[in-house]
Amino acid sequence: MGALFSLAAVLLLSLVAYVGVELIGMRSFFGIVIPYVAVLTIIVGVVYRVITWGKSPVPFAISTSCGQQKSLPWINQSKLDNPSTTSGVIGRMALEILLFRSLFRNNTSELREGRLAYSSGKWLWLAALAFHWTFLIVLIRHMRFFANPSPAFVSALESLDGFLQIGAPRLFLTGAILLVAVSYLLYRRLAVRTVRYISLAADYFPLFLIIAIATTGILMRYFIKVDIVSVKELTMGLIGFSPVIPEGIGVIFYIHVFLVSTLFVYFPFSKLVHAGGVFLSPTRNLANDSRMKRHINPWNYPVKLHPYEEYEDDFREKMENAGIPVEIPSAKAPAAAESESGNETNDAEIPVGEE
Repeated sequence: MGALFSLAAVLLLSLVAYVGVELIGMRSFFGIVIPYVAVLTIIVGVVYRVITWGKSPVPFAISTSCGQQKSLPWINQSKLDNPSTTSGVIGRMALEILLFRSLFRNNTSELREGRLAYSSGKWLWLAALAFHWTFLIVLIRHMRFFANPSPAFVSALESLDGFLQIGAPRLFLTGAILLVAVSYLLYRRLAVRTVRYISLAADYFPLFLIIAIATTGILMRYFIKVDIVSVKELTMGLIGFSPVIPEGIGVIFYIHVFLVSTLFVYFPFSKLVHAGGVFLSPTRNLANDSRMKRHINPWNYPVKLHPYEEYEDDFREKMENAGIPVEIPSAKAPAAAESESGNETNDAEIPVGEE
């Protein structure tokens, strides 16, 4: 149900852009207003989330790690899985961010001969790695529309991306790999019963949205041609805050821009913001040095304590009457004890029947 709802939402967004541009003629709204609102939203939203995370108190070492922690000198430490130094944390973070190391290890489990065994989901790791890296490269390649002349490293990246020289215009491998990788992630979420059970509409929507963005981009490059010169004129105008809507840009471009703008607006308020959150996650960016130094909560405020001595002072008489031993007996406690002892003796000396 969540997948159908998300698919319908993406199709509706595409239809809104088509109707708004092709039938109503709102090219300025979809080509200028929407992109500005989207960029402003993602900047303000991400900054707000980062500030919120930065204000969260993290007084203790709560790093999530495995492997042997640093302890005795003769015990071999797992320096990347369980780092105790800043350099070790940097190494673990680099492997996590660049290569998704934790996703490669122990993320699937199954019963083998009656025993629970853990293994890595290599296809999931490979698809996630391909998706994130190709998405980043595609974003960098689009910088040629926002700079004149295009930066040298962008031109070099384009040459490397299309080195197979397939077709005219030449095929960019990252675009095809991106579409295949995100399609596999969607297929896995639909096909694997346990993953489908925990999936919500918020999990399907960004996948369908990115598939639609990649599809419209591929259509514009290879099938439904648009005027690249007019597109660059529009994007350069947006960058210079003097936007104009040139003639000759097809409706497919506005659909593509509207979908990208939707992704920008959706990003700060969704799970996608983990792209920035991973850097601020205390379970990842802290050294596990709890055996090396004591971590004291700096936000602890003074608390009025009630030690046992004060407790005994408050309830000493009641404790003595109840027969509970006390460390410091009250002054009248011995007299009371002797009186009770005397009463017991006198009672014992009274003959039966003479009471």
